[in-house]
Formats: sequence, C-alpha cells, structure tokens
Amino acid sequence: MFRQVTLAAACAAALATGVVLAQQFPVLDNVANKVVQKYQSMTCEQLWAQKSQPKSAEEQRVIGLLKSDPAMRTEFLNRVAGPITNKMFDCGMIP
Repeated sequence: MFRQVTLAAACAAALATGVVLAQQFPVLDNVANKVVQKYQSMTCEQLWAQKSQPKSAEEQRVIGLLKSDPAMRTEFLNRVAGPITNKMFDCGMIP
C-alpha cells in the first residue's frame, strides 16, 4: 500500500513539474515542436546540406534567448535532444 501511495505521489509531482515548466516557458513548446518536426521531416542529405548553411535571423534570436536563460535552455534541450540525436545517428553524423 505504501508503495502505491509513493508511486502516485511521484507521478503527481512529475506532472506538476511538467505543467509548471510549460507555464514558465509558453513559447518554448512551439519552438521545440517546430525544431523536432524539422529534423524528423528532413532527409539525411538535407540535414547534411543544412548543417553548412548560416543560421536564419529567427534561429539566431532563439539561440540568443537560450544562451541568456539557463533554465529555458535546459528545458529546450530536454525536449529536443532525443529526436535530434536519433536523426543524427541515423544519418551517420554521430557514431
């Protein structure tokens, strides 16, 4: 019984943390989803070509925001790291 209560409390805490972080960075959801969709829809050839191109003004602005806010940067990376890393691995960009 104690184990079930502990598990329920842990789940509630995780859910509450997710809600708080989503409320703390409302724009982050859209940006992270856009980045993940971009990587998932690109072919490996497009990904390699895009890697050598300069960043757009919008990308530079977002990068500036992420550099200036460590909490936002952490949350952003937590959301996009898995899908981006998997795509890069599939394309042979990382071992």
